[in-house]
Amino acid sequence: MSVHQQLQTALLELEAAMKAANLWRTPTPDAAAFASQQPFCIDTMSLPQWVRYVFVARLNALIDAGAAMPAKCEVAPAVAAYLMQEKVRASDQLLVVKAVERVDKLVTEN
Repeated sequence: MSVHQQLQTALLELEAAMKAANLWRTPTPDAAAFASQQPFCIDTMSLPQWVRYVFVARLNALIDAGAAMPAKCEVAPAVAAYLMQEKVRASDQLLVVKAVERVDKLVTEN
């Protein structure tokens, strides 16, 4: 299985984990929100919005283009901190963070 196929599978697992944790259904951000210069668009989006509409969308575009992976991906620590701060159920935190860690690892190691 190619790295792009592995990443596509990992992104589907991330989506499933976020759905199970009730984090996937989030309003689409306004167009201006995507122009943020802050990490994770923290000033214009919630982290679940950023994961769905920026992170997953960009990685899917990379897969579709067969493009090279970014040099480094370290999203899991931010997701873990957000979920803890929002007091998301521990089992959901574990599920979502593990899914993001898999995406991080696939991107960074390839």
